[in-house]
Amino acid sequence: ETETIMMHLRMAAALLAVLIPLPVLAGSQVFSSAVEQTGLLELYTSEGCSSCPPADRWLSSLKTSPVLWKEFIPVAFHVDYWDYIGWQDRFASPEFSERQRRFARQQSLRTVYTPGFVYNGREWRNWFAKRFFDFPQGSRPGVLTVTTMDGEARLNFRPSGSVNSTLFYTVALLGFDLQTHIKAGENAGRSLQHDFVVLDIRSGSLQPGEEGYSASTQIPHSDVVAPRYAIVVWIHQGDDISPIQATGGYRE
Repeated sequence: ETETIMMHLRMAAALLAVLIPLPVLAGSQVFSSAVEQTGLLELYTSEGCSSCPPADRWLSSLKTSPVLWKEFIPVAFHVDYWDYIGWQDRFASPEFSERQRRFARQQSLRTVYTPGFVYNGREWRNWFAKRFFDFPQGSRPGVLTVTTMDGEARLNFRPSGSVNSTLFYTVALLGFDLQTHIKAGENAGRSLQHDFVVLDIRSGSLQPGEEGYSASTQIPHSDVVAPRYAIVVWIHQGDDISPIQATGGYRE
C-alpha cells in the first residue's frame, strides 16, 4: 500500500511539473514607461567620502515617493577614485567613475566630484533643498518596455518621433538595504546604509524593426547579497550618454 501511495505521489508531481513551468512564472516581469520621459537621477558617491553619507541618506528617502519608478528613477554609482585614501568601497567600479568623467567631457558637469548628482544627463544640485518633486519636466520620447524572464531582459522602445542616431541601452541591477561598517578612511567607525546601489550593468545597441527598436540581453549579476533588488533600464542616442527614457522596478 505504501508503494502504491508513493507511486501516485510521484505521478502527481510529474504532472504538476509539466502543467506549471515554475521557473518561467517566477522569473517573468514587465516594466514599462509612459510616453513622457521618466527621469534618471544618478548619484555619484563613495564610502570613502566624508561628505557623501547625507546624500546617500537623501537618496534612500526617495523609496517612499509615490512617483518612484513612474516619474523618476534614482541610481547610485559608487566611484573608485577615493579608494586610495584608506577605504576600498566594495560597490565601486572604474566603469562608474568613467561614466561620471564622460559627463564632464560632454560638459554636463563642471567637474568630477562626490557627492554629485546628474539628472537626465545634466548636473543637478537641488537635493540640498530636499525638494525631490522639483525635477525638471521632461519631453515625450516614447514608450520603453522591458520584459524579464529566466535571467534575460527583452527591450523594446517605440519612439514618438524620429530617431537620428544609433540607440544604446544600459541594464542595471540595483541593491537595497545594504549596510557597511567602515573601518578606515574618512568615515572610519561609521555604519553606512545604501539604497539604489548599482551592482552591475550591461550595455549594448538596439536594432530597428517593425515594432520599434529592440534588443535582448542577460540581466546583470552580482555576488553582493541584498535584501532587495531592482532592475533599471535606460537608453541614450549616439555619443551623448544622457538618458532619453528609463523604466524599471523591484524584482519579485
